[in-house]
Amino acid sequence: MNQASELTLEQEFSIRLFADQVQGMSHKQAQDFLVEQYRLMMIQETLYQSLLKHEWKLDLDPASI
Repeated sequence: MNQASELTLEQEFSIRLFADQVQGMSHKQAQDFLVEQYRLMMIQETLYQSLLKHEWKLDLDPASI
């Protein structure tokens, strides 16, 4: 596996703590949590796309060029 996709020891520890927290959730809490995480992932993706478009100047109005 390449280094960019490997997690640090701190990240591995954080995952373990998170897993312990999830184990204590009810089924309904876990479902709600997953839906919220998916929503946040979509927001993050939209933000990244917007930032890249701006950085690569793909968001310019063609009339202004």
